[in-house]
Amino acid sequence: MTATRTQSEPGTSRPPRRLGDRVFAGTARGAGIAILVILAGVAAFLVAEAIPALTAPAEEVPGGRGLVGYIAPLIFGTLLAAIIALIVATPLAVAIALFITHYAPRRLAQGLGYVVDLLAAIPSIVYGFWGITWLAPRLVPFYRWLEDNLGFIPLFAGPTSATGRTMMTAGLVLAIMILPIVSAISREVFLQVPTLHTEAALALGATRWEMIRMAVIPYGKSGVIGGSMLGLGRALGETLAVTLVLSVSGGITFNLISSGNPATIAANIALQFPESTGIAVNTLIASGLALFVITLAVNMLARWIVNRRADFSGAN
Repeated sequence: MTATRTQSEPGTSRPPRRLGDRVFAGTARGAGIAILVILAGVAAFLVAEAIPALTAPAEEVPGGRGLVGYIAPLIFGTLLAAIIALIVATPLAVAIALFITHYAPRRLAQGLGYVVDLLAAIPSIVYGFWGITWLAPRLVPFYRWLEDNLGFIPLFAGPTSATGRTMMTAGLVLAIMILPIVSAISREVFLQVPTLHTEAALALGATRWEMIRMAVIPYGKSGVIGGSMLGLGRALGETLAVTLVLSVSGGITFNLISSGNPATIAANIALQFPESTGIAVNTLIASGLALFVITLAVNMLARWIVNRRADFSGAN
């Protein structure tokens, strides 16, 4: 009796762990540690290689304006292109996800979901060629209309690019590239909405849109934000598509339809690195360090927003 009672008392003994459980736990722990080690190694490499550019006189940095003057337009161009892509892609991706999960017939929904997911498998260089040969020329008349009718807004002040290779075109190409990421994550989150929530809303007399607005969208907000931040990270680091589409002339400008566009960090590294030597290489690595910090900050912000919403929902 005593032995039986002792074994049944909680906390007195732990059940033996199977070999498979121990192997899986060790593998997962090792993978997590390896990611942190690799991340720390990349950060240490970038910092070490960027130090010569950080300490170099301004006249030795390419452009002769110092490191800040060199990197600032690149950071501006990177953020501007990524923000345009996010503004265009997120509403469209959420609308596609809602249509697939709550409006489309089952057979159509499955096929449409596969088609949207296949967009992520297209190489970025294909998007770049498509943007420069097909999309850009067809956007020129639209850009001219924007200049004629909305030219008083700095975003569309012109003069309109004759080739269509503008920051707006680059942002639209990036929007199409991040669309499958945001849509796939939003679709999976919307499918996880408890059936009782949707059925309760419909039982109370709500229309399908009212049910989506009151039950589906609030439940999936954190997932949509997480997917949007993943898409933003893809847009920040995209290289080939932006390199092909964007016509670069340097400087900081909010004009989205002219040829005077700032470059992005990734595209500038791809264009300049093969011919760079000495301090120019360190300067490019320093710009890569800036992109690394921006991407890390975006991911940390996304994690904070998702956790904050999860804590708020749990409190309610």
